[in-house]
Formats: sequence, C-alpha cells, structure tokens
Amino acid sequence: MSDTAATPSHAAHAAVAPAHEGGQFALLGQRRFAPFFWTQFLGAANDNLFKFAFTVMVTYQLQVAWLPPALAGLAIGALFILPFLLFSATSGQLADKYDKKSLIVFVKRFEVLIMALAAWGFFSASIPLLLGCTFLMGLHSTLFGPVKFAYLPHHLSERELTGGNGMVEMGTFVAILLGNLAGGLIIAIPEIGAHHVGFSCVALALLGRATAQAVPATPATDPGLTINWNPFTETWRNLKLAHGNTVVFRSVLGISWMWFFGAVFLSQFPSFAKEVLHGNEQVASLLLIVFSIGIGTGSLLCEVLSRRHVEIGLVPLGAFGMSVFSIDLYFASRGLPPVAAQGVAQFVAVPGHWRVLADLTLLSLFAGLYSVPMYALIQMRSQPTHRARIIAANNILNALFMIASAVIAGALLKAGFTIPQMFLLVGLANAVVAFYIFMLVPEYLLRFIAWVASRCVYRFKVKGDLHIPTDGAAVLVCNHVSFVDAVLLMAASPRPMRFLMDHRIFKVPVLGGLFKLAKAIPIAPQKEDPAAYEAAFEAAAAVLRDGDLLAIFPEGGITADGKLQPFKGGVMKILERAEADGLQVPVIPMALTNLWGSFFSRVEVRNGAKTAMVRPFRRGLFNRVGLNVGEPMAPSAVTPEVLQGRVGQLLG
Repeated sequence: MSDTAATPSHAAHAAVAPAHEGGQFALLGQRRFAPFFWTQFLGAANDNLFKFAFTVMVTYQLQVAWLPPALAGLAIGALFILPFLLFSATSGQLADKYDKKSLIVFVKRFEVLIMALAAWGFFSASIPLLLGCTFLMGLHSTLFGPVKFAYLPHHLSERELTGGNGMVEMGTFVAILLGNLAGGLIIAIPEIGAHHVGFSCVALALLGRATAQAVPATPATDPGLTINWNPFTETWRNLKLAHGNTVVFRSVLGISWMWFFGAVFLSQFPSFAKEVLHGNEQVASLLLIVFSIGIGTGSLLCEVLSRRHVEIGLVPLGAFGMSVFSIDLYFASRGLPPVAAQGVAQFVAVPGHWRVLADLTLLSLFAGLYSVPMYALIQMRSQPTHRARIIAANNILNALFMIASAVIAGALLKAGFTIPQMFLLVGLANAVVAFYIFMLVPEYLLRFIAWVASRCVYRFKVKGDLHIPTDGAAVLVCNHVSFVDAVLLMAASPRPMRFLMDHRIFKVPVLGGLFKLAKAIPIAPQKEDPAAYEAAFEAAAAVLRDGDLLAIFPEGGITADGKLQPFKGGVMKILERAEADGLQVPVIPMALTNLWGSFFSRVEVRNGAKTAMVRPFRRGLFNRVGLNVGEPMAPSAVTPEVLQGRVGQLLG
C-alpha cells in the first residue's frame, strides 16, 4: 500500500479556494471551515467549563464524604477519559460509514441533552448526576474526535491542511483555557454560581448545535462498512490498520507521546505553582495561560514555517525544543527561596520567574510545532476509507498514554522525586523517544535536514509547486547542479520521493549516508556494471508501481560548467517499463536556479579538475536559490530532447 493516499477532492477544493490566498486565517471566512471550527471550539470550551466548575464545586464548596477533595480531580478526569478507551473504536467506524455532517449534528444534539442534565445537577447539587454527565461528555468528545480530524482532509487541500490543523489546535487550546477560566470564575459567584454554570453550559451547547447546522455535507468514505460493536476486537483491528502504514503508525505513537509529555506538565501546574514557585491559585492559572498561548502560537507558526505544505521536517525541531526547554525548566525552578504565597503581581516582579515563564512558553510552542505536522501527515497519508478508524486508534493510544503519564508521575512523586526533577526526566525521556522514532522512520530526519538546508543554508523559493501531485505516481525530472540538489527537491515536495542517482555520489562523506537513509537508488553506467544498471531500473519501476514519486537527473551527472547538459535516454526506459506495467505516469519538468557557484557546485578548480565543497562561504549564507516546476507532461509527449527543452525554458 502506498504511503501517499489522498482524497480525490483535494484538487477541486484547491481550485475553489487556493491555499495561497489569505492563508490559514482566511479559512475562518469560508463555509467549508468556519462552522466546523466554531463547532469544535464551542464543544472544547463547554467540556472544560463543565469539568473545571464541577471540580471546584466538589473541592471547595461541597463536603462529600465518599468523594474527598483529594480524589475529586482524579475521579472526574478518569470518568471523562474512560469513554475514549471504550468507544473510540466504534466512533471511528461510525465516522467512516456515515456523512460527517450528520454525525456532527447528532453529537451536538447529544451535547444539548447532556448539558440540560448537567444544569439540573448543578441546580440540585447532585454529585452522582454530575459524575454521570462527566462520563457522557467524555462520550460526546469520543464520538466527535474521529469526525473532527477526518473532516479536514475532505475540505482542505494539501496546501491548506497544515494551516487548518494549526487553527484547530490553536482553537482547541484557547477554548480549553477560556473554559477553565470561565468555569472557575462563574462557580465562585456566591450562592448562584452553580446555577449560572448550568445556564452557561446549556447556552454553549445550543450555540454549538446552531453552528453545526451550517457545516457542509461530507459524504461517507466507506458507506458499506459493517459495524463491529465489540470495542476490544475493533480496537485491535484499528491498531492493526494504523500499523499497516509505518509512517502513519509512528506518527500516531509520536502524537500519543506528546499527550504523555503535556499531561505531566498540565497535571502538575497547581502543585508546581504552590510548592516550587510559592504562588497562589492565580499563579497556577498564569502557568496554564502561558502554556496555552505557547501551544496556540506554535500551531499557527506551522503554516508559515512549512510554506503551507505538510512539513514533517518541523517534528524533529519541535522535539528538540521540547527537550531543551523542559530541561532548562528544571534548572530555572530548582532552589527558588521559600516565600509566602505570592499573587501574580508579586510573582512576575521576581526576575528569576521570567525564565520559568519563558521555558513554559517555548516548550509548549515547540510542542505545537511537533504535533500539528503529525496530525496533518496522518490525515494525508491514511487510506481515506480507513482514516477515521486510524484517528480513533490514535485517540485510544492518547488515552492510554495519558493514564500512564498520571501513574508514572504519581509513582515518581511517591518515590521522592521533586516536580522539577520530574520535568528533567520527562525532557530527557523526550529526547530518547524522539531519537528512537526518527531512527525508525528516517523520513522525519530527512525532511528536517531538507527544511534546514532550504531555510538556513539557502533562501529557497519555489515556483509552480502546485504541479507536484499530492497523490499518485509521477516522474520528476530536474537539472543537476550540485551535490544538494536532491535535498532541495525533498524540501519542495509535500510527499517523499525516491531518487535515481549516480552511484558515485554515495561515496561522498555525510551526503552519501544521507542519500542511503533516503533509500535513493544508485545507478551505474551499463558498460561499467550491467547488473547494477538493470537493478536500478527495476527498483525505479517498483517505485512507480507503488504510486510514489520518482526523481531523476537525466544529465547523468553534476554539471561542471553550470550549463544544462544533454539528457540521456534513461527516462524513456523508465516510462516504457511503467507502460508495460499498465501505468501512464506524468512527467514533471523542474529546474534549479542560481545554484551554480554555491559551495556544493563544481565551481572550484583544484589540481586541474572541477570540484565542489572547497570554500564554505564563497557566496556567504542565505544566498538565493530557486526551483521552477513546470506543468506535467504526458508520457507520450516525452523525448529526451523535448524534456531538455522544457527544463531549459524553466531555467529562464
């Protein structure tokens, strides 16, 4: 199965609302996104207003012998997360089988009913009823989760997917923040606080139901699916579905780890504020605000840093920042002198506390950079008919990882670890987990290297990248100017590609290892090594049979004078093999510009020979290079001479 499955509707939606016009915030003015965004925003806000107000009421206002304050938060959290374990598998099937708008409307009607019951529970101070509503709100979120993430790929193009996910992630954390703050403020109103919480929950549910009505229809992806109501066997089946695609499954694990990581910090904010920072409840709220702002900012930055593609090269950057700033948080927060409980004004007046706030802001910002591309990758690479079920599997693992986080954090605290020490351990563990994931799936690391090269070594501008297909096989043909041509092509493409490359380049230190990691296909001249020559073309044919991208440099080697060399006939052999396999594969001409004369090009002369990588700063840093992508050519129209002419035109 190809890793590059995508919905057929991408092209149509891209044509209606191009991603490059207005960016991610422009989506809030479009019906295909805005009603959905506000529906999920209101749902997340209602969840958290209800939960936090209920927790405060049980902790501070009521005396319940069978639910002591120390256990109230744990019990409410456990009841809310239990439906994710029990019903995620079922909700994933429903989201694949039925129209997603119908499911969203149903879930919002369900929310209105739950909040009406919850309002009665607040009016009558009925703890059992409110606990039951907590479980039902968890069920509401469980049903909405797969629909939420499976909806986006139907209505957003590949170029919009990262921005759309960033908006949803930002909106979710802002909603969590506002819900918690509103819940705490409203429940604290003397005598009538609980009544106002009930009214507020019902009002938010009704608003969510109204916005859901405007969500556009989204046809079922697998209407013939037979529902398996056994949650245990279906959970196992969903995990196997996700495991069938290595990159998707590792991304699922990566997201679950992010929830483990974040849960450690979020669960410890009250104790961290009180015992380590010597602050009051307002300081604990400040930590939550700072954390939410960081997540939201990182989520929104993803579109800018990824040039509006699904750029998983941001994931290693995010993992690195998460570790660095959680480790620095340990050093920033240890040894703070004990003082009386401080309010926000007193807290921020201490210079040392600014480092703590900066660490929290930056580690959460990098968590946003880490998670958004992974969500977008799962949506883009999952098989459309199974997408919601794979997202359901992700929700199950998220819940398990969050439970494990609570258990491990509790065990560490009981073992005598301080909260700063726990943050240090989580930061170090994050580095180990990230390294393990990136070694299992080298694509993350390769994309990161390509991202750094295209933004830090060069100022890389791509024109015509919409011509690179977001699904299906294609042959990408480019001029060969330097040793980093393949790295720059990787940076320009929303999808991974396999390269057919001169076998000699694999002997270049560092770069050779990089291309081996990318599973580039070495090719030697037929006269030099006939077996390797044939094996290379067979491997190239297999890439196209799998529906993936194949990139070649038809000049046969890196130019020694900066000029376009005659194209060899290998591309014709590739197309002939594809035709023999029943494939009509488009050919995409491409031209790298202004790269001649850079460090990686053969511009220097040493011992009478043209060579590269001699003078590291011969053109300085951030020098401008570009890639021009032409319109796809039908294989029947391709000859080496015609193709060379097209690439020459793109060179301008």
